[in-house]
Amino acid sequence: MAQVGMERFQGQDLVRIGTGDNYLLLAPAHGGRLVRWVHRGQDILYWPDDADWSRVAKVRGGNPLLFPFIGRHFVDGEPGKWRDADGVVRELPQHGFARDMAFEVSDFSESAVSMTLTSSEATQAGYPFAFVFTATYRLVPEGLEVELEVRNTGSAPLPWYAGHHFYFALPHTQRSATRLSLPPADRVRQTPDGGLTGAEPGERTYRLDDARLQDTFHILRGPGTLRLQMPAREIDFVLNVPGRAPWHAITTWSEREDSDFYCVEPWLGLPNAIGHGEGLRWLAPGKAESAVCRLVI
Repeated sequence: MAQVGMERFQGQDLVRIGTGDNYLLLAPAHGGRLVRWVHRGQDILYWPDDADWSRVAKVRGGNPLLFPFIGRHFVDGEPGKWRDADGVVRELPQHGFARDMAFEVSDFSESAVSMTLTSSEATQAGYPFAFVFTATYRLVPEGLEVELEVRNTGSAPLPWYAGHHFYFALPHTQRSATRLSLPPADRVRQTPDGGLTGAEPGERTYRLDDARLQDTFHILRGPGTLRLQMPAREIDFVLNVPGRAPWHAITTWSEREDSDFYCVEPWLGLPNAIGHGEGLRWLAPGKAESAVCRLVI
């Protein structure tokens, strides 16, 4: 393991990169979770004061890493399952298994850290593929960049569609004063059996208290700026990085009307894509593919 800087937080030893009032705190042993992102002394992400570290995958906060698949999957209407190319039905938890597993720090510097999850006996039953999944966080002068890379170390094509689950700190009383601007996109939701509703043209700008945003997938249909304009700050999402996998959709969600966070989540595919194909990616043996998300404040 690379030598890393550590900080004690909520009774846990977390990895810290950055200096002064610009830094990240990450928990490799808990799904590679980004716990805090402090920019110019301000917390950009929400993290609860009473977080249950015995069940970090269930904590609402930070940025969970979603891999190998995102969202809920169904087989014949039964959740938590997917059917592989040979017709074998396999179990897989919501948002995949990465957020429940320990990552290793594979590279580290003052401004960047890479964390790696490698296939093992623990991953084979639900996802019978050989892989190396690496998440790299980089502090950049204007904000944060995250790269997700998958390497297929096996002999069979590997299906995948990963994603982020950013919990942005936002008092619920400020939702009506917050705007989300999107590139051209269609609104879609998941049906109770794992299918998709019919696509309807999306708006270019929404208020965050708009009910049409709740648990909604915005399938990106063209170039444009994704911007979250909050009273305290403005965040631009740079998603179209040349030579990298394109982001397929943005998901918008919050737990309750009085939750002091709001999630804007770049996803490489849609839930249950292994069944309906919307955003499903296949990676050839011996190949690697990555996607970059840059958040500019």
